[in-house]
Amino acid sequence: MAENKDVYTSPLVERNASREMAELFGARKKFGTWRRLWLELARAQKKLGLDISQSQIKQMARHLDEINFKKAARYEKQFRHDVMAHVYAFADAAPKAGPIIHLGATSCYVGDNADLLIMREAMQLIAGKLAALIDLLGKFAKKNRSLATLGFTHYQPAQLTTVGKRATLWCYEFVMDLQEIEHRLETLPFRGVKGTTGTQASFLELFDGNHSKVKQLDKAVAAAFGFKNICAVTGQTYQRKIDAQVVNALASIAQSAHKMCNDIRLLANLKEIEEPFEKTQIGSSAMAYKRNPMRCERATALSRLVLSLASSPQMTASEQWLERTLDDSANRRVVIPEAFLAVDGILQILINVAGGLVVYPKVIAARVKAELPFMATENILMAAVKAGGNRQELHEKIRLHSQAAAAQVKKLGRSNDLVGRLRADVAFAGIDFEKILDPQSYIGRAPQQVDEFIGAVLMPIRRRYRKELNRKVELNV
Repeated sequence: MAENKDVYTSPLVERNASREMAELFGARKKFGTWRRLWLELARAQKKLGLDISQSQIKQMARHLDEINFKKAARYEKQFRHDVMAHVYAFADAAPKAGPIIHLGATSCYVGDNADLLIMREAMQLIAGKLAALIDLLGKFAKKNRSLATLGFTHYQPAQLTTVGKRATLWCYEFVMDLQEIEHRLETLPFRGVKGTTGTQASFLELFDGNHSKVKQLDKAVAAAFGFKNICAVTGQTYQRKIDAQVVNALASIAQSAHKMCNDIRLLANLKEIEEPFEKTQIGSSAMAYKRNPMRCERATALSRLVLSLASSPQMTASEQWLERTLDDSANRRVVIPEAFLAVDGILQILINVAGGLVVYPKVIAARVKAELPFMATENILMAAVKAGGNRQELHEKIRLHSQAAAAQVKKLGRSNDLVGRLRADVAFAGIDFEKILDPQSYIGRAPQQVDEFIGAVLMPIRRRYRKELNRKVELNV
């Protein structure tokens, strides 16, 4: 929590995101990464023959995390340039290296490459939390693989499914999100060492026109940070389309979260499934009996934020003029961190929810019992025909009994008495109603689909992310 209560602080940090994600977008991480980029640039330049001493390299390496933020702020106020402010602050900490820090580079060398490095770490963190959520939903699905429940289409009663099968629908969307994040991680490029307008002219000058050394420099710095891919070409910045692709992947997670949480909120209203509710938790300041789905409500709220943020990087990418314009900077400083912080907060909530979902089988069974007679009429009809009845005559009797039973439910608020009416009709004598009305006869392959989904889809994820499973999360509020 922020100590200064007089100024605005971000609820994404204070109430939602994990500390590990918040630290990724903190000043120490950002400017420490800048210094590491300057160090690796100098190391590669030295190896390729530039006049850089080992003592300069060592001094830079010793002071990577000794950042005087107050001094940097004073420099920025003086120069009105954040990169140069930190060049000077780093040079003060490593004076021997002062003459060669940022040699041949443009601001985007540190700014853009640091953003890519931080986004890569942030996506790795998101991937791990997605895997943990997928694992929990898989466990919930397996536990409830055969628990018959009323399905809904158009939010109207439909054929039965199972609680476990429904959970696989939520889970599969997050699996697709994980695949997209993994794809972004696999293909994320490093901006590299490209110079002021992307032509590498300054580095070509430093290496006396040696094109081979300029290319080696680009590859060496990328390799130092573990990047297999480098932007094939850039202007001054890397293509802002990359930001749009990354934030779109985050927005896809928000879509999945919103869908799942809305479903849980609907089911909570039906008293079938609820999110965790702690012993001392208060549902309402006025209505003491309330048990509101506040976790799912917060997740949907944050999801809408991320969905709205997704359009901003697209507009920024489309707005970049020629080799670059600076109207991206202020926008990206807000949008990219907030998208990651919000999605991290969403996943924190969903891991908590998925690990503690409460199911009420008797309420579920009662709703199935109330609706199943209507759904079973076709099976009842077929059984009566097999017993020697006339199909058309039986159909008409079922139609009339069904309408009468529906009137009891809708007009008089009574229970569905269709089965009682059919039992009392001699045309349906000898029908084994208990067997026909067994809910397990109406769930199709739902249990088997759960098993197959876990085996084919979840198990490979569990193997890849075994260290990330059983992740413990603590909600800030």
